[in-house]
Order: sequence, then structure tokens, then C-alpha cells
Amino acid sequence: FASGGRAFYEEMEQKDGIVPDVFKKLMELKGKINEAKKTAEYARLGVRAVRAQKAQQIEENEGESPLAEADNEKALFMEEFGLGESGLDRLIKKSYSLLGLISYLTAGEKETRAWTITKGTKAPQAAGKIHSDFERGFIRADVVNWETLVSLGSLVAAKEKGKVRSEGKEYVMQDGDVVEFFFNVSKSTK
Repeated sequence: FASGGRAFYEEMEQKDGIVPDVFKKLMELKGKINEAKKTAEYARLGVRAVRAQKAQQIEENEGESPLAEADNEKALFMEEFGLGESGLDRLIKKSYSLLGLISYLTAGEKETRAWTITKGTKAPQAAGKIHSDFERGFIRADVVNWETLVSLGSLVAAKEKGKVRSEGKEYVMQDGDVVEFFFNVSKSTK
């Protein structure tokens, strides 16, 4: 596909002057995948360099290995090498960015879940990722940014402070939105 795909694409363009949208999308996706592969390779090389530095440090301090909690050791390691976040976190963020994806969250008593959608998705279509009835019967979405929610401690506190917004069908979802969807679907009598 990779070598023959470009030739086919050019031949189609010359013959008809029209290139099917599906093929254009496939070629764009192929480019994004190649960019993500490059990003993964750079991250892998960075991880190797950090591992080598850590191995050298362990050899130098072999007799002085204090017992520590895994989280404390990770935090010290990250601080020592001036890393704000892990390589995996950076890889995921870069991949999402290259592919044009964002995440929104739903939270309830039983579970909190992240949903991945394309950047620019409107609220009803985002609700449809959960269930088609949510999209079909969409009424509104109550939305708050996750950082605001965490800083205030609860959804109730966020509502009391006026930080929860009611958004309609034209609302474009933002990365990190915490959402409660309201919908109504009546049963048909077939």
C-alpha cells in the first residue's frame, strides 16, 4: 500500500481529476501514524539515555541504597533528572495531539471514566460515544474543567461556586471537561 498507494493516488488524479475522499483520509492518517512512530522512537531513545544515567548512578552509590517507597523513588528520580512528567505521559500527549484527539470525563458514584473523541466534537456527538440514546435524546450537558473540579473538591462545591456550566447542542467539547449529560428518549410503541 505504501509504495503503490501514492502511484495509484497520482494516477487517479490524472485520469479523473477527482480523488476519493476516503483515499485522501487514508493518506493523511498514514502521515499522522508515521509522525507518531517518529515521536515514539525519540521517546525510546530518551528512555535509553535516562536508563544509562540511572544505571551509572546506581553503580556509583551501590553500598548506599536506602529502602524507599516506589512513589518516593520515582519522584526523586524525576526531580533529579529535571523531568516534569514521564516519557510515557509525554508520548501519550504527543500522540493525542498528532492524531487530533482529546479526552473528556464522566464521573458518577460507581465509576469515573475518560472518553476519547476527535478535537472539535460537539456535545451531542460526544454523548453518543457513551450510548447512541444519549446523542439522539440530547438535552444539555453540565460541564466543568477537571482542574477546577479537583481544586474545589467536589461537583457540589463547583456548582455552589458557579463553575459548572450548562451547555447546549452547539458546545464544542474541550480537553479535560468533566461532563454530566442530560437526555430524554421515549420508547416507541412498535
